[in-house]
Amino acid sequence: MAQVVININDREYPIACENGQEVRIMQLAQILQQKALMLKDFSGRISENLMLAMIGILVADDLFELKKNQSSAPAAAPQPNVAENPKIAQRIRDLDEKIKAIAKLVESL
Repeated sequence: MAQVVININDREYPIACENGQEVRIMQLAQILQQKALMLKDFSGRISENLMLAMIGILVADDLFELKKNQSSAPAAAPQPNVAENPKIAQRIRDLDEKIKAIAKLVESL
């Protein structure tokens, strides 16, 4: 298991992650840092707990809007049968592993 140190709002957090996920964790942390800077500029000085809660709300709002936009988008072309394409099945397994790694990261915050 690998470990990276992320920085959010001038505070370091050691995060354990699966080997090979270090760069992805750093990319995700950068998104959180951008949200923290935005909140800091808007709200001034706020407590760390409130800052992290507000960052979570902003990220959840981004996700909500993305899902809402996807559900209102026109129907996509028919999807290929995963069972007939091993490359797609492997890609889905890879994405599943990444999602689980991100979930572990969120739980550790």
